[in-house]
Amino acid sequence: MENYSLMHLDLRTPLFYTKSAVSDVDVPPLFPENDEFLFCFNLNPAQCRSIEPVREQFLGDFLFSGVKTAGSKADQSVSLPAGEYLFVQSRGKSPMNREEWLDLAVEQQKDGLWERHQLGDMLYIRFLYEDGAVVTQLFRTKK
Repeated sequence: MENYSLMHLDLRTPLFYTKSAVSDVDVPPLFPENDEFLFCFNLNPAQCRSIEPVREQFLGDFLFSGVKTAGSKADQSVSLPAGEYLFVQSRGKSPMNREEWLDLAVEQQKDGLWERHQLGDMLYIRFLYEDGAVVTQLFRTKK
């Protein structure tokens, strides 16, 4: 896995999206440069508190996906709420696949717990283009 920096993010305003029918396993491998996707999961209550979580049991229920398309305003049916997050991102030629972002989410948790953060049980994954690269961002709620 590439190097990443664990950051603390105070998101001051929510990011809104239109609810999408895209499921948690259907992340598009390529998407238009001005589109964004957001996915939200509950995390397994036992695994999301462990410094050594069982990767295969880490994710809980898939809650929703949202999309923002070029030239259209999101209908605000789903959002990444304003709040405090533990944040990591990866840049590349394509979005991270499920296995890659799940590995990153587990590392994010390990590092966050090692730094003694109290983490919530929600994980948001955002895919977008930025400065000519595809960016995969993980937002982990903090208590």
